[in-house]
Amino acid sequence: MATVETRTRDEQETPVLKRHVGVVGLLFASVGSIIGSGWLFGALNASQQAGPASILSWVFGAILIMLIALCYAELGTMFPLSGGVVRFPHMAFGNFASFTSGWITYVAVGTTAPIEVEAALQYGTQYADFTTKHMIAGEPVYTLTPLGYTAAVVLMAIFVVINYYGVRWFARINNALVSWKLFIILLVIVAFFVAAFHGENFTSHGFTPSGWHGVFTAIATSGIVFSYLGFRQGIELAGETDNPKRNVPLAVIGSVLITAVIYVLLQVAFIGALDPATLSSSGGWANLAFKNDFGPLAALATILGMGWLAILLYVDAIVSPGDTGLIYTTVTSRISFAMARNGNAPKALARTSERGAPVIGLVLAFVIGLIAFLPFPSWQQLVGFITSATVLSFASGPLVLAALRKQVPDAERPFRLPGGHVVPFLAFWGSNLIVYWSGWQTDWKLMVAVLIGFVLLAVFSATGVLRGQSLDLKAGLWVLPWLGSLTLVSWLGDYDGGLGVIGFGTAIPVLLVVSLAIYAMAYRMRLPDDQARAYIDATTREAAVEEHQLQSS
Repeated sequence: MATVETRTRDEQETPVLKRHVGVVGLLFASVGSIIGSGWLFGALNASQQAGPASILSWVFGAILIMLIALCYAELGTMFPLSGGVVRFPHMAFGNFASFTSGWITYVAVGTTAPIEVEAALQYGTQYADFTTKHMIAGEPVYTLTPLGYTAAVVLMAIFVVINYYGVRWFARINNALVSWKLFIILLVIVAFFVAAFHGENFTSHGFTPSGWHGVFTAIATSGIVFSYLGFRQGIELAGETDNPKRNVPLAVIGSVLITAVIYVLLQVAFIGALDPATLSSSGGWANLAFKNDFGPLAALATILGMGWLAILLYVDAIVSPGDTGLIYTTVTSRISFAMARNGNAPKALARTSERGAPVIGLVLAFVIGLIAFLPFPSWQQLVGFITSATVLSFASGPLVLAALRKQVPDAERPFRLPGGHVVPFLAFWGSNLIVYWSGWQTDWKLMVAVLIGFVLLAVFSATGVLRGQSLDLKAGLWVLPWLGSLTLVSWLGDYDGGLGVIGFGTAIPVLLVVSLAIYAMAYRMRLPDDQARAYIDATTREAAVEEHQLQSS
């Protein structure tokens, strides 16, 4: 095994990511990423989908995300590496599974900064014509205008410039921004409870007006799961924290618990604060609308006579999405960094500046963000796609956890998830359910994006980008029936354009069987123990080189 002293010339000459994020910084990175644009729209969208039962949607969403987060808490403390979500599948299943997971992750995170920009500009429509209202598929959406597109480019460029100056500056800025965001959301909750609380709203038009179908639809499509997804930053930045064994579990688990309580309280406050007359004039929850609802929380604050709160919310509509967009620009560049380190992407993406910033990755994140504005020019059009893509990228984590427990049973696990296969399987099943609930019109677009990734893989392989590496197809072959099964079930299902062959009550057990089959297949096909250990050794050896350089910098 190579030692720290036997570094390659490239490793000696190339600056690397700098370890400047402490426990508060890591927790705030996760909380700050979670509290982005989702809470600004989620209360209204969830109410329209599920009525007062949207409270349950937030709870169920938190449980499903917590199952996934617990798996990553164990993995993140075992291997505290920057871009860990991409590197973990490489250790257990090799290059094909790693590329697939990495590509899906990249698609998900690369489109998150753009949606945060769109959120800020939609609220900003109060002051300038950044967006304009359109009806698409019977639903109102606010799409970018020429002025909005110009502002979006400027905001994306600002994210890149801030990230260029490194993690230390980013962490310093982020802590201040997250403190502001937490203050505002808690202020909104208290203000709404104090200003008005109409208990009859919870029953006057039915607690579950759209049934359980609406409750689960809201989880995936109204911004609920999207609002929890930022927990991953505790994993992605694990290689840049000073005490990963302590900090990663605290950041991952703590961020989900904190925000779950906040979101449930906000939903209750929103429902209670609505004027019953507004609900009646809208004809119920499904068509709930009121003046200036392009910025629903600020509009409601205005209706309640709290103009000062509305002003703060319009300010926060810049700060909250802006902070999350900043975080995801960071993460997008680090995903491409990790893929390059794995050998699944061009080597240039692993180069960093003297400040420890992956410059080419940042520029690529900027370009990808601008491209995303074209097919998805509104927050409402992009949120379901990002939700489905991100959860799909998370789904490999539970499979990796199960495989590594067999491949390296004696490896140090500072945080060990109890219960054997129970939590990893439930997390995998839950991930598949969320993708299914996103609906066919979202899922087919996601699968097209996955196919584009496979085309890129073929190009990389043919042009030598993979540097002669084996694709490890035997260990990663389970990916194809997994994605194929999800596509087929979504097409046959009754969510958002599916054929309706599989009904609401049937889909859950069908996906249980599919999930069980793929889970068993992946577990059986995992890399041989010695090959897995070789990949783990190579990855941790690289981490040791980085640690040595970090301590010397």
